[in-house]
Amino acid sequence: MKPLSPTPELLTVAERVVWFKAPLDALADPVHFLAHVMTYGTIEDLRPLEGIVALSDFREVLEHAPAGIFDPRSWAYWNLKCGRVPAPPLPVREIPY
Repeated sequence: MKPLSPTPELLTVAERVVWFKAPLDALADPVHFLAHVMTYGTIEDLRPLEGIVALSDFREVLEHAPAGIFDPRSWAYWNLKCGRVPAPPLPVREIPY
């Protein structure tokens, strides 16, 4: 996935949805950032992404979703929106033994 430019609007969204990282650090990992937007973002948070992030980018996030970010409702919604029906199981953390 292509890197996201740190526009003032995206930095504001990053600060809100990835509250535990500096906004520039959040934007440095677009899959992780977009997974948070897809789960915790509002419609206002999605507006700055219009024209920057394509549906195929959201689909890529779902294909490489980090475990523990998506809740069942957001996972179902975004899989439906991206044409992944039926939705695969939520990603889970693998604990090595």
